[in-house]
Amino acid sequence: MISERVRTLRREQGLKQEEMAEKIGIAYRTYQDLEGGKKPSYDTLLKTAEANQVSVDWLMGRTEDRELHQL
Repeated sequence: MISERVRTLRREQGLKQEEMAEKIGIAYRTYQDLEGGKKPSYDTLLKTAEANQVSVDWLMGRTEDRELHQL
């Protein structure tokens, strides 16, 4: 689920994998693994959500609501 959603975000923004990795602040290989289905570390998951302004729950497939909800 995470890999599909990350790929969707990248394609919506018209970015290459290298560009998305840079935007998130992770290594290109780490990003490739993420799109390839490898489970991300907690840090990578948070960075990905924050860089793309989506909720971690959405990335994980727990909700269809992309929005971040501030407390």
